[in-house]
Amino acid sequence: GGPGGPGNNLPPDSPNVQRLEGQAGPDGRPAYMVTIPQGVRGGQQFPVTIAGQQLMVTCPPNARPGMSVRIVPPAPPPGMQQGTSLDRPGGGGGGRPRPRPNKPPEGTQMFEVVVPKGVAPGQPFALLAGGVRVLVTCPTNASSGQKIRFNLPTALLQKKTDGDSLGKLAKIKLSYDKDGWTRTVRVTDLKFQWVRMDDKGDVDNSTRFDIKHSAYVRHLVFREGVDPRMRTGTLSLVSANDPRAVVDSRIKGLDGKTDLVSYSHIANVQDKSFEDKVNWFQDTCAQLCVEWNEGHMRMNVRREYLLSDSMEAVMSLSRKDLRKVWRFEFIGEMGIDAGGLAREWFQLVTEEIFDPDMGLWQSSSTNQMCMQINPASEIACPEDHLIYFRFLGRVMGKALFDRQLVAGHMVGHLYKHILGWPLTFADLEVVDDDYFNGLKQLTEMDPDQVEYLCLDFTTTEETMGEKKEVLLVPNGDQMEVTADNLPEYYEACLKYKLVGQVKAQLNELLLGFFDVIPEPLLTIFDFQELELLMCGLPEIDINDWRENSEYSGEYDRVGSDHETCRWFWEVVEEFDQEMRARLLQFVTGTSGVPSRGFGVLQGNDGNIRRFTIHGVELGVCLYPRAHTCFNRIDLPMYEGKQELKEKLELAVTMVSTGFDLE
Repeated sequence: GGPGGPGNNLPPDSPNVQRLEGQAGPDGRPAYMVTIPQGVRGGQQFPVTIAGQQLMVTCPPNARPGMSVRIVPPAPPPGMQQGTSLDRPGGGGGGRPRPRPNKPPEGTQMFEVVVPKGVAPGQPFALLAGGVRVLVTCPTNASSGQKIRFNLPTALLQKKTDGDSLGKLAKIKLSYDKDGWTRTVRVTDLKFQWVRMDDKGDVDNSTRFDIKHSAYVRHLVFREGVDPRMRTGTLSLVSANDPRAVVDSRIKGLDGKTDLVSYSHIANVQDKSFEDKVNWFQDTCAQLCVEWNEGHMRMNVRREYLLSDSMEAVMSLSRKDLRKVWRFEFIGEMGIDAGGLAREWFQLVTEEIFDPDMGLWQSSSTNQMCMQINPASEIACPEDHLIYFRFLGRVMGKALFDRQLVAGHMVGHLYKHILGWPLTFADLEVVDDDYFNGLKQLTEMDPDQVEYLCLDFTTTEETMGEKKEVLLVPNGDQMEVTADNLPEYYEACLKYKLVGQVKAQLNELLLGFFDVIPEPLLTIFDFQELELLMCGLPEIDINDWRENSEYSGEYDRVGSDHETCRWFWEVVEEFDQEMRARLLQFVTGTSGVPSRGFGVLQGNDGNIRRFTIHGVELGVCLYPRAHTCFNRIDLPMYEGKQELKEKLELAVTMVSTGFDLE
């Protein structure tokens, strides 16, 4: 058989795949003919399994079901092992199965793998087992070069592959991206953990801060509070590869005993289209909803005291009450809540709480439409600012649970915090672009110049005209910044700006959110999808967008009449609502459209900065690049519309990983 045939240990190739003997790709990898399945149209993707890899194949625009296309699958990353299944015949043994000393538990499959060179006892390493990337920890009594065995649930290896998804293409590419962080499943407990592969394809276990590669994940530890309705928690920012930075893959049903959701459910959904993910998410929430006859909540609020009445009502509820059906009544007004009053309540409450005049939130320094937590919120609401954040977390969670929308678009890294996604140095730019640019300049200085600046491990915060020195680390005012400890300084700055200065508020926001939504449910979304889910797909007026766009670089002279720009707008016209929203997120940092249209799109300085298409030579960059501070996209001068479409789609979907394509 072929690479996935009976003579080896990989999952079988899809039935519509045939290896082309004597034909190979440019670097010698084998080529295959793949038959397009029924129901697949030009431009759509369909899944295949080849040599143990699950891939998505894009149907050419002029092809039809039943026709064949030639493909050359990507190579696994260097150093990435394939785990050998002991449940299949081994190669070279005349087809006889290998003896197995211990039968694995029912519903599991045993794999054997050689511990890679350089891996010490207790260290993790990643491998492909049955086409799934998993994280294995080297046993304490083993060393590199030795064979070890482990069991995986068969459900893990039987991921459904029906449905097509543009995002799958990005995920497959990400799996083979040396510089990217990727989510794996941990063999020991089937929890999700982030890993980064180094240049050799090994798990990067480095601990020192690196401005290009280091990433951090919020770590939230839940604790029961004095009030049984209110959990407390401790929030910290840990390295993305820290074993504590994990998310469970199981959710218990209403009985608290049986698994309503397991890893295999999540694995099946992760690769599907946004629409399919949303449907699964909403169906699962419906199964977690308390039946009407087991209890429901009547929310009676006065319109003139909307926020205070609502906060009092919502904060009196238990976690079970938050999953009951809510019915709203505005006191003194006629109206039966058939959904319209609920929709209005979520809109009005979130509009009011996100309003910068309230003092809890402020506009991002890079985008006036994105809201970020105000570090000085305690001054605006001295007694109860943290209760407001807990309340908002519950409201946002309940909105998601009940298929409602919220009014405020948050900065991207807050959606990452909710998801437990890695945050990198680049996320600093959205919080404070002047601070970010100042730190970047330090990397370009000579060691002597850094020391001449007389910096220490402190930062200055200005609140209501008063300046205050903040220690970034204990005794930071006595630690000088030098070229040698610059990585530690960057790490301290990053942790303070992304969590430290708003730690108490963010802690309450997350606790409130997870009072309603089980964290594993969110593992199917990226941070852009979460914004679209919470704020809704925007109604984008393409004509207004095009009429209020500017052109620079290679397109400066001809503008919208340039052939590449014409192709760009034709592609945008062909995009569905979701892809248009993702393009907007890619270039401006949010899916929000100004209420007065694209003519008033603002940049990081509050001035009007219109959507700009900047022309560059194809040699400058292969993919479109975004500069969200300036609402600008660098668009290479592609040779054809189809190439532009493919590169733009990939750039727009890959940005959700937070990794550069270059």
